[in-house]
Amino acid sequence: MVLIKKFFVNKGLSQVKIDEYLAKRFYRAGYAGVQIFKFPLGTRIIIYAERPAMIIGRRGETIRKLAAIFENFFGLQNPQITVDRVENPDLNARVVASRIAVFLERGAYFRRVANVMARRVINAGALGVQIQISGKLRTERAKYEKLRWGKIYTTGHQVEYLVDRAVMHVTLKPGVYGIEVVIVKPGPSSDEVRLKQPEEVKDVIEKFRVAAEEVKIKEGGEEVEYEEEEIPRVELEEGR
Repeated sequence: MVLIKKFFVNKGLSQVKIDEYLAKRFYRAGYAGVQIFKFPLGTRIIIYAERPAMIIGRRGETIRKLAAIFENFFGLQNPQITVDRVENPDLNARVVASRIAVFLERGAYFRRVANVMARRVINAGALGVQIQISGKLRTERAKYEKLRWGKIYTTGHQVEYLVDRAVMHVTLKPGVYGIEVVIVKPGPSSDEVRLKQPEEVKDVIEKFRVAAEEVKIKEGGEEVEYEEEEIPRVELEEGR
């Protein structure tokens, strides 16, 4: 039992180390994540990025160097690397954080960068976005500024499948800047309440109608009608 736990712990640590290495080296390429699959004949590695060409390199030179690093330093047997483009990068927190880091390195004003990135995320269909940039922003004393737009979930079950969070650090002349991006992806949340359209409940209404007709047939098909005089009336006295 101890060996099984140790195997899965080492597997998780290895994947985290590879992920951190790729995030630090290829943040300019819009690195978004990695998946590792082990097979009897080798290891398949799928890297997701906004610009795969920067990871592949000229004639696959960078890929061959990565394969040697994975085999010699990380202990992966016969690594086969595939680089895919990430779907909808504007809704990926790690890609958005890397964009902010690149703009800050170029000397862009942090508040303008945060507003532009938040607007792009919202236009992509996100329910909410939160961008926090910390460091020596305007003075020698470290501060942070937070931009929040839309809904931001911090607790509940919806955090597991709706919220994407990424943290990145970039070194500039004043010092180290920290970037945190939280994106709430489009989708139904646990507290969502809406009225269904008649087209959506058409089948349900038809089922109830058929069931009511079947009950009427079983009871003999006679409908009970009440005359107006038989219905009791309650008259209220004045002043009550």
